[in-house]
Amino acid sequence: MFVCVCNGITERQVREAIDQGASTLQDLTACLGVASGCGTCAHFTNQLLDQSRDGCTSALMCAA
Repeated sequence: MFVCVCNGITERQVREAIDQGASTLQDLTACLGVASGCGTCAHFTNQLLDQSRDGCTSALMCAA
């Protein structure tokens, strides 16, 4: 699924960057370019960061 349409960044890419040590939206912007365009993806990207801190790896599981 695309997280950032402006830059063509997928959820998988964001999760991989988080797994490799990105821990803030600023980290993800620097390494992937996420949220550097219109910014609409920032909220969902922050949710992915929060889920990773909570140890949750599935957006569907975490939504419950």
